[in-house]
Amino acid sequence: MAVTMRDVARAAGVSPKTVSNVMNGYPYIREETRTKVLAAIDALDYRMNISARNLKSGRTGVIALAVPELSNPYFAELADATIEAAGEHGLTVMIETTGADRARELSALARPRGHLVDGLLYSPLGLGPEDVDELNTSTPMVLLGERIFHGPVDHVMIDNVDGTNAVIRHLLDQGRRRIAVIGIRPGEQVGTAAIRYGAYASTLAEYGVRMEAELAVPGGAWRRSSGADAVRDLLERGVEFDAVFALNDLLALGAMRALIGYGRRVPEDVAVAGFDNIDESAYSSPSLTTVDAGRVQIARTAVDLLVRRLGGDHTPPAEIVAPYQLHLRESTTV
Repeated sequence: MAVTMRDVARAAGVSPKTVSNVMNGYPYIREETRTKVLAAIDALDYRMNISARNLKSGRTGVIALAVPELSNPYFAELADATIEAAGEHGLTVMIETTGADRARELSALARPRGHLVDGLLYSPLGLGPEDVDELNTSTPMVLLGERIFHGPVDHVMIDNVDGTNAVIRHLLDQGRRRIAVIGIRPGEQVGTAAIRYGAYASTLAEYGVRMEAELAVPGGAWRRSSGADAVRDLLERGVEFDAVFALNDLLALGAMRALIGYGRRVPEDVAVAGFDNIDESAYSSPSLTTVDAGRVQIARTAVDLLVRRLGGDHTPPAEIVAPYQLHLRESTTV
């Protein structure tokens, strides 16, 4: 007798509706519940009845996108771009979040997927080079981001170095010399924060500008509140600065709000720049100078690579750097 969704629900101790939500990528499900449902699906060898054609071919027509969070606009907009790109190939996208937690990211790789998805687009933040062997899974995968280099799978990356160089040169060419950087993660060796901070430092050195330790402020989670807190810290410590480079746009938006609250004019007193070019950056007041990391191109390239792998391509893994674009807006242009 064929296994039904009700059988899966009974095994997982949840309702059939919850099983359906998990299978359709509904984001607001507790990770513990999602894990139980996926484990039950695998244990019972339950197949999604998508279509007779898919079952005959062994394909579901579904791919997964695992990102740290959807509350961060960059990842939400990346998910939108991925869904659009996948749709052009007739694919549906199931989205799951990992919270940038190493254990949850490893669980996302090790979790039995059964017949749920054909492939995975994977954006980890908690993993490091020591975890590279974990990428050797039976599920075809394309890696997004910078956490693991030279791994066994295709990898689509942001041009963090050249993008950061461009925005710091822009600030320096305007005569800014006391450029604060907010959102650093002390001790991080591999990752977005480390790469952007390193590029910031090298560009200052290129211009002969001394890097001041007091201008580098940790940001914790890269949210608006963290950016505001970082700027308040600088101001309350009496640190002089004439520009802020925030390691992402949310930090930059929070920084601008704090500066204005303290009576500092942007950009006349302090120029502010970010990274990511989230949609909100064009509509803030003032509008935000930022680096477009090329998320649409990243999504399209990653989906194309995954489709090739699903089609039987066994060429060596590719490493592709997406092109960036610097958007100059009101927050840095007087």
